[in-house]
Amino acid sequence: MGYPGRAVRGWRGWKGWTLLVWVAAVSPLLADGRRVRQPRCPSGCICTKDNALCENVRSVPHTFPPDVVSLSFVKSGFHEITGGSFVHTPALQLLLFTANSFDLIDEDAFLGLPHLEYLFIENNKITSISPFAFRGLKALIHLSLAYNNLETLPKDVFKGMDALTKVDLRGNNLICDCKLKWLVEWMHHTNATLDEIYCSGPPIHQGKKINDLLPHSFDCITAEFASYQSLKFESISVEAFTFGKDQYVVFPQPFAGTCSFLEWDHVEMTFRTYDTIESTSTVVCKPMVINNHLFVIVAQLFGGSHIYKRDTSANKFIKIQDIDILKIRKPNDVETFVIDGESFFVIADSSKAGSTTVYKWNGNGFYSHQSLHPWYRDTDVEYLEISNKPHLILSSSSQRPVVYQWNRNQKQFDRRTDIPDMEDVFSVKHFWVKGDLFICLTRFIGDSKVMRWDGALFKEVQTFPSRGSMVFQPVSVGKWQYAILGSDYSLTQVYLWDTKRGQFVPSQELNIQAPRAFSLVSIDGRVFLLASSFKGKTQIYEHLMIDLSN
Repeated sequence: MGYPGRAVRGWRGWKGWTLLVWVAAVSPLLADGRRVRQPRCPSGCICTKDNALCENVRSVPHTFPPDVVSLSFVKSGFHEITGGSFVHTPALQLLLFTANSFDLIDEDAFLGLPHLEYLFIENNKITSISPFAFRGLKALIHLSLAYNNLETLPKDVFKGMDALTKVDLRGNNLICDCKLKWLVEWMHHTNATLDEIYCSGPPIHQGKKINDLLPHSFDCITAEFASYQSLKFESISVEAFTFGKDQYVVFPQPFAGTCSFLEWDHVEMTFRTYDTIESTSTVVCKPMVINNHLFVIVAQLFGGSHIYKRDTSANKFIKIQDIDILKIRKPNDVETFVIDGESFFVIADSSKAGSTTVYKWNGNGFYSHQSLHPWYRDTDVEYLEISNKPHLILSSSSQRPVVYQWNRNQKQFDRRTDIPDMEDVFSVKHFWVKGDLFICLTRFIGDSKVMRWDGALFKEVQTFPSRGSMVFQPVSVGKWQYAILGSDYSLTQVYLWDTKRGQFVPSQELNIQAPRAFSLVSIDGRVFLLASSFKGKTQIYEHLMIDLSN
């Protein structure tokens, strides 16, 4: 029978030996099979062992030999580098683009390149780069964007690229405005070096080395009036005032016949109704605080004008005095002021038979102190100080604005001069810029103007086309000096004072129907612009600061 065990072992050995021989014979074929399936060099590209050069390709190829670590594109026809263009070539260490026609680098364009150390994007036509174009390039040490058409770079485009040692931005048209402030800040904190690059603009920085600029070289904080609250009533003027420790606003409503007082709701963060004074054809509700007592001059077109006092114990307004109806027939404006500790108010009367009159507080009530002139149909009165002397400017539909000066000996106003070549001025409002006195003169049709006091008279500084303008109001918020020109036929124009030019420049437009007055109120560190509307809803805007470098 022999040795069965040995026969079995021999058979198994023979089978094992046969398997080994078969594997050895087939292995090269399998290997050759793998090489056949490996990516070949794309059309339009030349590949060596570890390098690839593509010329005139229409898109970024997605297949390259796996050993390629250096890839170059020259004179290519694609117009952008899209996101994820190189996820199939994760071994790349160097990537170069030159003399191509693309102008955009998209978000995550180089995603999936953890080993990339050198990225050259030079002599192309790039005008725009996504803020996240270089996301994921944590190993990158050298980045060149030289000789493109870049005017700016998105903020924090280099964020996360902590390995950077060299950035080249030469040959671009970089505009050194607030959008590029972040780059200046980054340059002062990064360990990477940058070649000298120059500003192509704006004029203030044109030709300067960006490397020499400092973050404080940029003034990037601006502001605007943003719509905040709409009030469902029409109004013809607005006044903001402080009584006690609280701020209030009051709107005369001629059609409703009320003075509507509003207060700030610190919970709801809106203006809410505080109180009202019932009246008839109300045109002005002028608050006046004397010795911690609140008085309100209520000027009416019909039924005479009156003075009210706030009764704090009864928590209501009570009428204390009527104003002489023979002198004040058609009131159009009221101005309050204090001279040498004495309180006054003046009412501009626009009727043919009335007279603009100054009233004085005598401790118990207000009495007629001086009638300035009759028959001139005054539309506005403005109190201001010129060379530390009290003055009034009266605007009239029948003569040029007249300037009155306070005579301290006579304790009355004397006519001083008028403002030449300014007929048909509806109102005059004043403001100050660095010690210089200016006035805004409103014309309904024609040109409204800004004029400056030169020590002897007012001289023209700037003109503004008026199309149905009843108000040209200067307002000041911190360092920002505005002038707001209303219009019955178009949008209201907001102008901002440019200190370097010494003029106003357009700032923004507000959509207000038939605006008649503007006033500011500051509450809890916030500033609001109140806008009365004669034919629509009264509007409230908040003054917001905007950082242009964000």
